[in-house]
Amino acid sequence: MTNDTESRAAVLAQLLNERYSCRGFRPEPVPRGTIERILEMAQRTASWCNSQAWQLWIADATATERLRGEMLEHARHHPPQPDFAWPQYQGVYQERRRECGLQLYQAAGVARGDREAGDRQRLENFRFFGAPHVAIVTTDEALGIYGAIDCGAYVSNFALAARAMGVASIAQAALAAYPQFWRDRLALAPDRKLVCGIAFGYEDPAHPANGFRTSRAPVAQAVRWID
Repeated sequence: MTNDTESRAAVLAQLLNERYSCRGFRPEPVPRGTIERILEMAQRTASWCNSQAWQLWIADATATERLRGEMLEHARHHPPQPDFAWPQYQGVYQERRRECGLQLYQAAGVARGDREAGDRQRLENFRFFGAPHVAIVTTDEALGIYGAIDCGAYVSNFALAARAMGVASIAQAALAAYPQFWRDRLALAPDRKLVCGIAFGYEDPAHPANGFRTSRAPVAQAVRWID
């Protein structure tokens, strides 16, 4: 490989390694110009037939603060009713999920068996972990699973673009558990399906929940070569 190729690969590898799901943010908002630059980069995401299924609603700091209180209150008193069924974690997927949860609780100081503290940490999802901004990601119902796949690719690229701009983020399936909440507040059409939320802002490096990183399985566990 050429030196230029090595350099470009090194930048991508650095961003992939630096990106993590931030669960503790500083309160200051991200400048609009920075957010627009992130969106411009993420908009280059590949999609099926270039359909670009994603549509986002992004709240500024004032709106995020209002939505934070309303979302938390709603989640406390309503059962989840997501547009897309939650996955059923079994086998190695359940093991990875459990490992991630245990690491988070340990970092956040939640003792094993402390249900009250665990519930407080769970509810942080609906406070957007203190982030000054929240984005709601939707797809068109007619695009089905492929629209959701496109949105997943977009969310990944949004997170990498944000990291490149010095902005932390976390993709939040929890926010999509209450699609009617968002439909009511954002005047969403019935055919817009909630995929996830993204909380973002500047990370608080001193926040204990930011003190761990999830592991990754070796490539050999995810790939089979065809000879």
